Amino acid sequence: MSDRVPQGILPFTVPRHAFIPRKASATAQWNGEDHWIDRDSDPEHWWEMVHANTAIVTQIDDGETELTAETVQRTFNFTCSSSAPALVFSFLSLLDTRPGDKVMEVGTGTGWTAGLLGELVGDEHVVSIEVDPSLAAIAEKNLARVGRAPRVVVGDGSLGAPDFAPFDRVHITCGVHEIPYSWIRQTRPEGRVVLPWAPAYQVAALTVHEDGTASGRFHGECSFMMLRAQRHMPGGEVSDDAEERETVSSVDPRMVAGPSAGKRAFLAGVLPGIDVSGFEQDNGGFTAVLHGDHSHAWVRSDGHRTLVEQRGDRNLWDEAVIADARWTALGSPTIDRLGLAVTPDGQHVWLDSPKNILSKIE
Repeated sequence: MSDRVPQGILPFTVPRHAFIPRKASATAQWNGEDHWIDRDSDPEHWWEMVHANTAIVTQIDDGETELTAETVQRTFNFTCSSSAPALVFSFLSLLDTRPGDKVMEVGTGTGWTAGLLGELVGDEHVVSIEVDPSLAAIAEKNLARVGRAPRVVVGDGSLGAPDFAPFDRVHITCGVHEIPYSWIRQTRPEGRVVLPWAPAYQVAALTVHEDGTASGRFHGECSFMMLRAQRHMPGGEVSDDAEERETVSSVDPRMVAGPSAGKRAFLAGVLPGIDVSGFEQDNGGFTAVLHGDHSHAWVRSDGHRTLVEQRGDRNLWDEAVIADARWTALGSPTIDRLGLAVTPDGQHVWLDSPKNILSKIE
């Protein structure tokens, strides 16, 4: 018989509602609709949303703006939330903890996942790091309310918790562009690190090896608030006096920056540090936006022609077109053929095997 705690009982032993404020903004995962929930004015709706598969925003603007039904509609700066339960439990399943495992969590937030981890491995084995002192204090109160007491540490999660290392498992609840090597260094060989990898919007589950490297595959789409130390991509700014170069491209931006998980991860591997995104236009066209390394590209197609505007030292669109052709030549690999490797030198995307690291486009 497995010695793992059946995760189906966790919502009852560590109830989510104890970690949700009386007023918050819930997003239903089944249709994307937003709901303002107020336990005082509409307790039935509050309970319904809290116990459904919803992501619930509990803080905006790092707490500098009061969270109200009006202010939450005027900002995209969501800075604390309770992730949807289905996503939370998928992370815990990938983490594959056993009682007694020593776990580091980065991003305490409301404290709910720290409580769940405490139920799985024992409170005394959990160290949860929160950069915001006010959130850490709230989380500790929430945890005490349900009789849980994992260690909550205020600090920069990108540094890990070296005073308490090594860990058997590392649980990351915030998106990262670059995986801090400190997380790998502080994990035992054969330990696991589960995190949201922002360049591809994918959950990555990595196993740490004896040589101090880590590798693993992707396990589905996710979107998380960024690690505060990585909110802004390095080199995202372009000089105001940078020359703008306008050209016309024969390549449809939808083919390069469309909604392919495999393509997105591949581009992140061969164009590291460059963010590639795209969105549909109301007129049926498509726009791709690329930025990084102090360069920028804005590519718009109306279905008939593609206009390219590039600024900075690099022609990012030209590089993305080369990368797209390379992806096609390799058989258009899907996300299940790709994975991540982390070494002291940085992170790398691999194809089919961690030994087959994708080379960067120079």
